[in-house]
Amino acid sequence: MAAITEQAPANRLRSNSLGVGAITFMVISAAAPLTAVAGGTPLGMLMGNGAGFAGTYLIVTLLLLLFAVGYVTMARYVGNAGAFYSYAARGLGGLAGGAAALVAILSYNAMQIGVMGLLGAATSGLFAGWGIDLPWWVWSFAAIAAVAVLGYRQVDLSAKILTVLVLAEYAVVIILDLAILGTGGDGGLSMAPFSWSQITGGAPAIAILFCFAAFIGFEATTIYAEEARDPKVTVPRATYLSVLLIGVFYTATAWLMAVGAGVDKLLPTLQGLQDPTTFLFGLSDRYAGTLLSQAMGILFVSSLYAGVLAFHNAVARYIYVAGREKLLPETLGVTHAVHQSPHMGSVVQTVLAALVVGLFAVLGLDPVLALFSWLTNVGTLGVITLMAAASLAVVMFFRANPDTGESAFKTTLLPGLAFVAFAIVICLIVVNFGNLSGASGFLGVFLPSLVLIAAVVGFLLAGSLRGRNPAAFARLGQPMKG
Repeated sequence: MAAITEQAPANRLRSNSLGVGAITFMVISAAAPLTAVAGGTPLGMLMGNGAGFAGTYLIVTLLLLLFAVGYVTMARYVGNAGAFYSYAARGLGGLAGGAAALVAILSYNAMQIGVMGLLGAATSGLFAGWGIDLPWWVWSFAAIAAVAVLGYRQVDLSAKILTVLVLAEYAVVIILDLAILGTGGDGGLSMAPFSWSQITGGAPAIAILFCFAAFIGFEATTIYAEEARDPKVTVPRATYLSVLLIGVFYTATAWLMAVGAGVDKLLPTLQGLQDPTTFLFGLSDRYAGTLLSQAMGILFVSSLYAGVLAFHNAVARYIYVAGREKLLPETLGVTHAVHQSPHMGSVVQTVLAALVVGLFAVLGLDPVLALFSWLTNVGTLGVITLMAAASLAVVMFFRANPDTGESAFKTTLLPGLAFVAFAIVICLIVVNFGNLSGASGFLGVFLPSLVLIAAVVGFLLAGSLRGRNPAAFARLGQPMKG
């Protein structure tokens, strides 16, 4: 290994280090499947459309597959760790690329730091049950330190750890799913959760937003394009596999959660719980026994850790690319001499996480209702905005390059439909941001505005680069040469 490292190109990410499986588990871990099932799904059912949440998961899965078609088609022409940024730069121009870069850095930072709040609270609760009672922020800082070590080192080490954690998450939930399936649930295996009346009941717009939030992370496959083995094959396969593994898992589990409680009893049960996020654990006690519930409680914490590690890796690569391509200071755009990791981007993300967590701790703000809820909703809005921009960029890129031979179905029709769908979802998030995040008054307006502010800053940075270094501006988002 040492010989390979010594011969590697200077200031390059570690190529040929990630296969389909590694990338798939890296991005699935960002979606934190157990966290989404235990936390987001019961809340989405309660605030959204009840049992119809399973059907909503299915619809969102199909929409993201629609998005993935154009996304992976263009991936063959990008090959840049900047992902959304490189899509925007190549399809919509350098100024849009600069805007996308800053929105991505904001969004994935917000997701990572926000989840740190929930991780700290969940870990504090877990260890308090074992007689170790420490404030939430102690555990959050411990997680920041552990993530910093892995983020600084070679990416395949993170991938191996995340693969183990994600497989364990899937295992405990699938055991519960099979237990409910085997008993027939509370009143039989009803398909009512997939009926149109259930899907459109209650507040379906809120349900859609919760479903989208549960998928955030899957789109990061292209971030690892420079580190993938045969990226033109690996990245598309990992993208489709991620959507399907996440979507089928969420849809089936949400259906069985509704069946387990009873379709007609689901909402009264959730409304009667002091904390709806205990719903899955109650089902586990009922159908699979307390031993599985205890394992699930431990893996809930590890799921959150896997998520923050995956988001950390995404942020580090965006910062690295922005520095390498001179949007941000060039000192950020260098890789480690030994690990070939974006170590400076990793350090910057670690410092930001420590500062924000420290601020919330000093101010005495709630780690879940404030830190987690506010920041992850900002991150979700930002990522969906980037997905809309990427969809439009696909259309514009192939219109400008008609000689690629790609079909209009993959490069125009499906990405165009995805763009329209994402635009609608963005409007829903902005309108419902206060209800989703619990932020009211000034914060309810300021927090979603951060995405627009980041876009403006990125636009201005790209404009400045165009003025001082036109050649670098022209290269924004270009594929890295081997």
